[in-house]
Amino acid sequence: MPDPLDLQTLRVILAVAECGSISAGSDRLGLAVAAASARISALEAALGIRVFERSSRGVALTPAGHLLVRRGGELLTDAERLATDLRDWSRGLAGHVRMLANASALMQVLPQRLAQFMHGHPRIVVEVEERMSPQIVGELLEGRADVGVVDLPTPAQGLAYFPFFSDVLALVVPRGHPLAQRTELRLPDLLDENFIVLAGANAVSTRLFNAAAALGQVPKVRLQMRSFDAACRMVAAGLGVTVLPRAAIEPQLAHLPLQAVAIADDWARRTHHLALRTGPQAPAAARTLVDALREP
Repeated sequence: MPDPLDLQTLRVILAVAECGSISAGSDRLGLAVAAASARISALEAALGIRVFERSSRGVALTPAGHLLVRRGGELLTDAERLATDLRDWSRGLAGHVRMLANASALMQVLPQRLAQFMHGHPRIVVEVEERMSPQIVGELLEGRADVGVVDLPTPAQGLAYFPFFSDVLALVVPRGHPLAQRTELRLPDLLDENFIVLAGANAVSTRLFNAAAALGQVPKVRLQMRSFDAACRMVAAGLGVTVLPRAAIEPQLAHLPLQAVAIADDWARRTHHLALRTGPQAPAAARTLVDALREP
């Protein structure tokens, strides 16, 4: 048996109470008088109460009716708010987005663009974590993240990709290093150096090692660090050289005895992509975020 206390019945009762008669309340809602009257009678019979006292002059609320109108109005307001929230969620105007980004994006472009996005979309919560590009792709494909910023030589299948921003890699050397006076370098100029690299399967080290492998060479690795800043400090101490994105290390270049030398090879020029999880389980707000971040 259907529950007599449904939202439509509450709408009927509130309209009748406000209009003072069943016929006027029915007209407001576009219902037949008999249909509205049947809903009220069914509710009264099911709950064992009288909602209205009927007379030739119309209807008046009973004490139970006053309670029903007050609480029912609150329920209808909550239901309408919920419906609005769900519509906004489906349209990408509200929701929660899990975002993973590589270090270059977090240091170069994301802080400003995310701040602008969050200011303009206060009902979308963006949760951001740092990951290496290969890890980001894995978590997107497994459904543990919605959007990623990646630098990958070959895009993985199963995700949508959109160009995001570009940067260039540079050789970072101590200020007194012989290569510090060069205006630009190519990979064969670097391979006699002792390298300080970023630990793990990160995009920068992958580019360096793949380019060296194409020449039949392997870079000589002296140290492995977990951050751009740590790698720069090791270089400043004279322990080796490193390859890092030029724009991401501006603070270190300004405050440490370092020199960044341009690398002329194609492998040192990068385009980072926004990777978007697709499919019915992907939140619509993720596409809203991607579209906004791509705007200049």
